[in-house]
Amino acid sequence: MAHVTSIGLDVHARSIKGCAFNPFTGEVERKTFRYSPAEVASWILGFEAPKAVYESGVTGFHLQRELESLGVDCVIGAVSKMDKPAADKRKKTDKRDAAFLARQLALGTVAEVHVPDPECEAGHDISRALADSRDDVVACKQRLSKMLLRYGHVYDEVNERGQRKGTWTKAHWAWIESIKLEEGAAQEALDYYIDRCKRAIEEKRELEAKVKAHAEEARWKPEVDALKCLKGIDAVTAFALVVEVDGFSRFRNASAFASWLGLVPSENSSADNRRQGGITKSGNKHLRKLLVEAAWHYSNASRGEKGRVKGQVVAPDVRRHAAKGVRRLVDRRAALLEGGKKPVVANCATARELACWAWAIGCMVEAA
Repeated sequence: MAHVTSIGLDVHARSIKGCAFNPFTGEVERKTFRYSPAEVASWILGFEAPKAVYESGVTGFHLQRELESLGVDCVIGAVSKMDKPAADKRKKTDKRDAAFLARQLALGTVAEVHVPDPECEAGHDISRALADSRDDVVACKQRLSKMLLRYGHVYDEVNERGQRKGTWTKAHWAWIESIKLEEGAAQEALDYYIDRCKRAIEEKRELEAKVKAHAEEARWKPEVDALKCLKGIDAVTAFALVVEVDGFSRFRNASAFASWLGLVPSENSSADNRRQGGITKSGNKHLRKLLVEAAWHYSNASRGEKGRVKGQVVAPDVRRHAAKGVRRLVDRRAALLEGGKKPVVANCATARELACWAWAIGCMVEAA
């Protein structure tokens, strides 16, 4: 049954502003609540055939799940796809925002956000926590190396062939720990940065182990094992793909999936003029970054099938399709470079195709 009353909710951490709009009678009713799903649900259910909406954002999915459990039909609208009139951009209030959402719902122009179940959302969280820990490691290493640089210490060791040795190896760490600064306060600061860097590295390793353990769970393992057949995608990246997407088949085709990731070209065309630019970067930033990183593997990868690891179970048809994808991606990357494309452009194009192959493999596993 189609809804009659459209309810717009402007949700904040401690308060909710509601606006109920009946397009058939023109009646509008407003109310302010503290953050209490039970109170909001009681108010909403007092209207004729109600349906509620609130914007996607930092408040997440909690309110939607609570309202659904109380019998309220509630959706979350994609804020990135809501176009407000230019005249309203300097007139922003909670009251106006709630009314705007109610009108958009009544008009049927709300793009609904997919709501994952709690187990899937938990997978999101640990995957993104690992990404945060990686950023922490990079930041800690940067602070440590730049402090040493300010005191004139630069690692410049070379091997027997005259090549500069890599950093953050055992030899590099031994060099760092051998440095003693004259001022006591400076040495204390250096000791702190060394300790913080080592702790960040250890925390990242612990999170990686936890993510890999979750990837072996029955719900995720079939798709994770299948995606690992693509070069550049390990258990961590495959797990992130599976939990973030929460069903590859919900995308109508590979192009729609690539668009959701923001890996398709931007466009500014008019009349007979067609101009395309860089990728839109309008979708899932976390997955886009992982796929762009994974695509760099194809700059020097072979066309051969990726070897399986212990415990990896994949159907023969999925394995063959993944091997076909690897050959295509390696050849495509080489063709782009031979055509004069910059490496970063070629890599981004490879990442888009890699996303499409991942979508196809995910759909194959879901249909099995």
